[in-house]
Amino acid sequence: MKKITSSIILSLCITLSISAQNTWQYYFENPASIWEESIPLGNGRIGMMPWGGVEKERIVLNEISLWSGNKQDADNPEAYKHLGEIRKLLFENKNKEAQDLMYKTFTCLGKGSADVSAYGSFQNFGNLQIDFLYPDKSDSIIDYKRTLDINNALSTTSFRKGDIVYNREYFTSFSDDIGVIKYTASKAKALNLTISLNREENYEVSVQGNTLSIYGQMTDNVKNDGMKYFGQVKVIPKGGTLVTGNKNIQIQNADEVILLVSLATNYNNENENEKEEAAKLIEKIDADYSTLKKNHISKYQQLFNRVDLTLSKNKNSDLPINKRLEAFATDKSDHDLVALYMQYGRYLLISSTRTGGLPPNLQGLWAPQIIPPWNADYHLNINLQMNLWGAEAGNLSELHLPLIEYTKSLVEPGQKTARIYYNSRGWVTHILGNIWGFTSPSESPSWGATNTAGAWLCQHLWEHYLYTQDLEYLKSVYPTMKGAALFFEDMLIEDPNNGYLVTAPTTSPENSYFTSQKEAVSISAGSTMDNQIIRELFTNVSEAAKLLNVDKDWIETIEVKKERLAPTSIGKHGQIMEWLEDYDEVEIHHRHVSQLYGLYPGYELNDATSPQLMEAAKTTLERRGDESTGWSMAWKINFWARLKDGNRAYKLIGDLLKPAGKGRGTYPNLFSAHPPMQIDGNFGGSAGIIEMLLQSHAGYIELLPAIPTEWKAGSVKGLKVRGGAEVTFSWKNGSISSIEIKSDIPNSFTLKLPEGEPLINGIKDYTIQEGKLNFKLKKKERITIQIK
Repeated sequence: MKKITSSIILSLCITLSISAQNTWQYYFENPASIWEESIPLGNGRIGMMPWGGVEKERIVLNEISLWSGNKQDADNPEAYKHLGEIRKLLFENKNKEAQDLMYKTFTCLGKGSADVSAYGSFQNFGNLQIDFLYPDKSDSIIDYKRTLDINNALSTTSFRKGDIVYNREYFTSFSDDIGVIKYTASKAKALNLTISLNREENYEVSVQGNTLSIYGQMTDNVKNDGMKYFGQVKVIPKGGTLVTGNKNIQIQNADEVILLVSLATNYNNENENEKEEAAKLIEKIDADYSTLKKNHISKYQQLFNRVDLTLSKNKNSDLPINKRLEAFATDKSDHDLVALYMQYGRYLLISSTRTGGLPPNLQGLWAPQIIPPWNADYHLNINLQMNLWGAEAGNLSELHLPLIEYTKSLVEPGQKTARIYYNSRGWVTHILGNIWGFTSPSESPSWGATNTAGAWLCQHLWEHYLYTQDLEYLKSVYPTMKGAALFFEDMLIEDPNNGYLVTAPTTSPENSYFTSQKEAVSISAGSTMDNQIIRELFTNVSEAAKLLNVDKDWIETIEVKKERLAPTSIGKHGQIMEWLEDYDEVEIHHRHVSQLYGLYPGYELNDATSPQLMEAAKTTLERRGDESTGWSMAWKINFWARLKDGNRAYKLIGDLLKPAGKGRGTYPNLFSAHPPMQIDGNFGGSAGIIEMLLQSHAGYIELLPAIPTEWKAGSVKGLKVRGGAEVTFSWKNGSISSIEIKSDIPNSFTLKLPEGEPLINGIKDYTIQEGKLNFKLKKKERITIQIK
């Protein structure tokens, strides 16, 4: 380390220039022909996806709470009678017999997620359709362009037909909670269109004056009282004539047409019904279009503009997005596409959840179908959790709260499930999650028997504290964390074959293994992922109790049990063992890599304390292979980032961004393909890019821990680190050149110093030990460092 120079001379103060936000957008040169080419807009509650058709425009409408089904009692009261026998069979290595018994006795009542009239499904709200008439249908279309403007959370469509230029703008207002659409033309009286609403089932449409309404009720065979929904489209023409039809509204010879779209359900609506809510949102609008747009952009940018990333462009960076993805498959030098993908992930999170609402589901809040794939529910063995991986580091901490509140909502039903199935205190949930508080095991034990989903969710409760350092918040979530730990305190049982405390029965999601009898089985006693998650939960609960000065005696009990969990072990192939026994996987290239939970999102595996396990993690990933479903490849980006291999992480980014046709990769509108579309791939990929740029899980801040060789220069603004600080930095020729750290709260920090001579300003008191800078910051105080 070269000599450290500190300057207090004002002229030498290094202040990183916070330039204007980069321009973030993508565009198409044609209307959408499939949903995965339409453009997602959302304000955290309502969503619109315009297709941009010339003759016929389809805009898919969604509201995040619109679900079929209802609250149901799916816990099987007979299940616990068979738990002892299931465990006995597992401990006698009769795993197939144990699994067969579970299929008969240890599932939910009913059909589980297969019954969309009970368990339910997220559903499409409806379709807004606009049919256009033009002066001369034979005129060709030129200069067509359809854009998602991520900086401003709006979409535009423009084209020339004949001698008239037509323009459209769409946004879902963050300030006024409605959808807004504006149609204009370059000539007066050129707009002729018919507006209608439709849905596949369970809907009625009515028209009154200049307002269209759509309404109905969801199917529900539990209480026969399904959710109600109501939507309105208010049509405001400028010039021309408005003609009210039986099921539509026609506009003739208008200069401009504005549509205001309001959507509501009666989910958790105690104060007013869905009709009153939807109508009120439109009635209160008294601003003109430019003011609506200005207010919307201002509120959205308060979230989006916190973070920026600059990477280099190439000749392909200005291509339409579908062609840009195709070009990236063979030319990875369009590094700006990676930055766009990171920011697109943040955009999707801002658009699909908000404080006081629901967390994003498997498709965010967008779905064109009545029953989307996998019901677009909350899968809890990674998928929902992955949706929020980038929330904290991506400086969107408040958007973590809907998931945290959702987790807290599972406590009451989860307590009942814990008692009925396991005779345990605390609370538990399994793989399936919906808005109705479903916590029972699924209809299929092979993938649904994992019972550490609640403990995994509790990691998010703890991570939010680490980033915010908010003790009042920690106090509010501590009972939820404690309840999850109480469940495992009771549920864990000694395996007589090895003396470890194990979860039994369980799985390693959603994989299976070959027994010594060559039988393919999923059910086991103790899986590596379970041990890692429970060890983490016990550690976090213990630390939280100490911070809050509560439960001293109980924590000692938890600490003893934690020491009796099986350690993460290395198997015969040099890999991290997935189960307590060194079984061979039925599917070596399985999409889940659950045994590496302790590498990411956990951090039990690290260079400092477990270098051998880190090597075994690499072997595990090599055996699993790179290409998989979209979200799985996103997970692997994070794995390789934690392993400090930026080139391999970048290779996975290339796999993730491969154009999806019949298989995995990325759809033209940048939605991730399982296939079909699952939004967790977007969120996980965005989080992985952040993890390549910045890490803080090991007790110190590290910049560019997994930078690819190709990323020679760039800059980052506003990423967050544990401890409560924002980090901005830039690099040239692969080396850090300047750093700024601003604390949100008073706290101590440690920074791993880059190579070179640091010029430090902003604070006087700091120490340097073993290449790490230790310093304290007051609230809103900054430290700046220039590296020579």
